[in-house]
Amino acid sequence: MLTFIKSFNLIILLLFFLCYSYQIVYVFICFFKKNHSLEHTPKKMHKFAVLISARNESAVIGELLQSINDQKYPKELLDVFVVADNCTDNTAEIARSYGATVYERFNRQLVGKGYALDYAFSKIEESVGIDAYEGYMVFDADNVLENNYVSEMNRTFDQGYRILTSYRNSKNYGSNWISAGYALWFLRESQYLNGARMRCNLSCTISGTGFLVSSEIIKKNNGWKHHLLTEDIEFSMDSVLHDEKIGYCEHAVLYDEQPVSFHTSWKQRMRWAKGFYQVVANYGGQLVKKCVKEHNFPCYDMLMTIAPATLLTLATIAINTIFTLFGIYSGKTYIAEAALLHVGENLYGIYLSLLFFGIITTITQWKKIYCPMWKKILYIFTFPIFTFTYIPIAIAALVQPVKWEPINHTISKSVREIRQ
Repeated sequence: MLTFIKSFNLIILLLFFLCYSYQIVYVFICFFKKNHSLEHTPKKMHKFAVLISARNESAVIGELLQSINDQKYPKELLDVFVVADNCTDNTAEIARSYGATVYERFNRQLVGKGYALDYAFSKIEESVGIDAYEGYMVFDADNVLENNYVSEMNRTFDQGYRILTSYRNSKNYGSNWISAGYALWFLRESQYLNGARMRCNLSCTISGTGFLVSSEIIKKNNGWKHHLLTEDIEFSMDSVLHDEKIGYCEHAVLYDEQPVSFHTSWKQRMRWAKGFYQVVANYGGQLVKKCVKEHNFPCYDMLMTIAPATLLTLATIAINTIFTLFGIYSGKTYIAEAALLHVGENLYGIYLSLLFFGIITTITQWKKIYCPMWKKILYIFTFPIFTFTYIPIAIAALVQPVKWEPINHTISKSVREIRQ
């Protein structure tokens, strides 16, 4: 029995390494391979529309709209549309005061960002036609943008990418270990996942907000067809399965607000975890098939994004819990001790790998992290702990029903204020 327990846990650890060792390679690619897309001089200033889905976001939407109005990009080539989605406050009024076209939507059955986006596209098609714009930028109401955001996205869009994502930074990195955990994860995703993919000419992934979609894609999909709980990941999977390469623009920087309470974080990440399960159920088989039949690495990369880490961790905990209970109830405490020891060793190994990514990301993005030095250092060590809190969330999401719920945003800051 002891040999079996040891072998099982060794296999799990090896599977983790085999699945994710390529992400360590990604780090070194970012160090040694230049991103030539940044050298491109655009031949054209493209016409874009901005789409913002907002539900009771009166506290923050003004700063986003002001940052859009402050863009160093021709005003006549940038129009803003806001979907005031089931709002009970004055979000719509504020958006109109900044010059945005506002569509008010009231639908309590079809709830979520995906439905709001689809509604916006249908209204635009009715009024001016989807072809009136070459691309559509999608933001959340709590975002704010650097004033060169659109011009940088235009630079990469001009290279032929029909889908783009951008560099995601945080308004409130230094609030506490929870907000820092989110922020460090997104910084690492931007720089050492999407940054490496872009350098290797692979497909990147959309992460929630700050992305650009060509009107050709919207027309092909007949609007926004992705309505799972994580519509961004669903969109990424569907795009890669259709051989669409998602680009990344690292000089297009946005800031968004991260949760600071564990209750809010739990609620949000429950939705994400359930959404990941939905994506695995709907797209996992197709990704595996394309990986095997076509040796398609982007599909493998996407599969690693949505599946193994959570599933392997849950398998480790479940099997070792069975071993532990068996040892306790059979009176063979040495079996229970061995199982618990191996769980601890595996979690410690994962902690060290997450610590590695936290250290590398913090050091290299140091000047882009806006909080006191001692917090930057402290939150390196709490980053793995924050990530481990996904374990009970992932377990709960397996058995509990989850529905889309809005997250309240309250931090209204300009880019200048964030950088202070």
